[in-house]
Amino acid sequence: MGESTASLRDGVLSHLESLEASSHQLALKQGEGEQHQEKVARLKARIQELRRQRDRMKAKLSMSHPGLTEGRDSTQRAKTPQAEGASTQAALEWKVNNIKNLLQMFRLTGISGKLTREGACLCISTAFEGTYLDSYYLHLHIRQPVQIQRHTVPAFIPLKQIADEYLQTDIRRFFSVLSGHLNAYVGRKFQAEQLQEHFAAFLAGPLQGNSLYNLLEFSYGVEPEGKIFPFSAKLAYRDPMCILPTEASVACKEDAAASEVEMAASHQSLFHEKPLQEVFRSFTDLTENLSQAVLLELPASSKGVPSDPGKASAV
Repeated sequence: MGESTASLRDGVLSHLESLEASSHQLALKQGEGEQHQEKVARLKARIQELRRQRDRMKAKLSMSHPGLTEGRDSTQRAKTPQAEGASTQAALEWKVNNIKNLLQMFRLTGISGKLTREGACLCISTAFEGTYLDSYYLHLHIRQPVQIQRHTVPAFIPLKQIADEYLQTDIRRFFSVLSGHLNAYVGRKFQAEQLQEHFAAFLAGPLQGNSLYNLLEFSYGVEPEGKIFPFSAKLAYRDPMCILPTEASVACKEDAAASEVEMAASHQSLFHEKPLQEVFRSFTDLTENLSQAVLLELPASSKGVPSDPGKASAV
């Protein structure tokens, strides 16, 4: 009887151990299955993301270089006109979103704008050393190809050349180059206006130059009331995006003294290093410093001050 009971107990325990082992194996298989499903789901999501990236890159390539994909996709487009419409719509949406992002970024660089029914209106604000100057506007038609409908950019700024080079391929570069041209132009113009407004007494007459302010000539002196203008300057701005002259020459009369020749050479360096109004402000500072030095060196009697104040008060 005891032996039968022990045998039965061993059989039950053995069966339970077998069931437990089977349950453990089943749990492992289920875990592996869940991991496999998760891996498959991640791979599917990755495939979908790569497909979306491919479509975006294809749309961008089609807008930038339509000829590259035309031959390869012509048969497919002919067979699936709905796909062609979807691709065009996706490209247009991408371009609109790109313009929105550009508008947001350009606000930090003096360029602002807004989307309009026809496309986008952008404003390029110019400044020189913290002084805000003129603003210029461009109305863009952002469908392929991007077109400038109207603008207020001066005629002597090479807008067409800049647009032909960058507008269809790199719109950020287009606005960067155009903004550089405009800021350099207004910077040169501002310097010339400041010179004639605040330092006219140093000049023999009006500045001689062109509408782009990239070539200036003038005769000048270093004393505001001297009525003598021994120096002649010629400044050339060969770099259209530069506010300081790339070439500067200062000449003086043939019978000029050696000190004037030396001074002309120093002025030539100043024109390369500083804006026009700052150069002439340095002449003013130098004249004031010399006047103060002369006054300090004069004897007391020549200044109208008695040599002995005690005697003067006793008289």
